[in-house]
Amino acid sequence: MNERDIQVIRRIQKHIEAILQYSVNCRDKSEFLSNSMLVDACVFNLMQIGELAKQQLSDEAKEDLQIIPWKQLYGMRNRIVHGYDGVNLNIVWAAIKNDIPVLNNNLKNIIDTF
Repeated sequence: MNERDIQVIRRIQKHIEAILQYSVNCRDKSEFLSNSMLVDACVFNLMQIGELAKQQLSDEAKEDLQIIPWKQLYGMRNRIVHGYDGVNLNIVWAAIKNDIPVLNNNLKNIIDTF
């Protein structure tokens, strides 16, 4: 992993922090779904995370950092961008509440150890 990869990881983390900040006061899925600006902002940032994971991060870094689900991040991006059967907002909500905080912690640990 090189300095460019660390910069990409930091950019991913900024998108994660945006999602966490936007959704911090959102109590439940129905509140999330009722706020179209919140949904759009979170979906946009999820899309950016997937794009960075696929296009900007080196294959070496992805191989070294297998704790991160790189393929799933890009898969989410594909579902958002290409709209395969529409974006499943239940999956988006679950990712925001369950997966994004874990991803954030894992990326923080990676940056701290670099």
